[in-house]
Amino acid sequence: MTSAASPSVPGVLSLVDTGFAVLRQLLAPYGLELIEVAAGQPIPGSFWGEPEAGLIRSGLYVRADTPVHSALHEACHWICMDDERRQVLDRDAGGDIPEENAVCYLQILLADAIPGMGRARMCADMDAWGYTFRLDSAAAWFEHDAEDARAWLEERRLVIDSPARSRL
Repeated sequence: MTSAASPSVPGVLSLVDTGFAVLRQLLAPYGLELIEVAAGQPIPGSFWGEPEAGLIRSGLYVRADTPVHSALHEACHWICMDDERRQVLDRDAGGDIPEENAVCYLQILLADAIPGMGRARMCADMDAWGYTFRLDSAAAWFEHDAEDARAWLEERRLVIDSPARSRL
């Protein structure tokens, strides 16, 4: 498979590789609208700059060259925040460190719903982009050091406790 990855991070899976439909279907039940931005156009609400995803209220803005990890990360910020923050959301999702950890954990879980991505690829792409974790890799953190993130999500009923920890 070829990838039109983020120019700054070669090899990272982008939406051109996965298409928009699966992500749109995944996010719709949460009330988050996927908004496609034309190639070469600025991405509204992007915190990190192009080609990274942007958030404005209930809209997730992406282009074909937006990395999947970026789209899911911003989507998970939206999923994890309360309605009051969603109403005024424009570019900066905010939140505290426990919420950020929960966002990363949920992003890895949701990666399984995207053909060609999955948890292992999501972790590799997160590492390539520069996410940092206490155990030096997203996969090691997810498997061995993310109990607090999982608990945060369970307390808010965003994931269901599962002994196998294999599904939402």
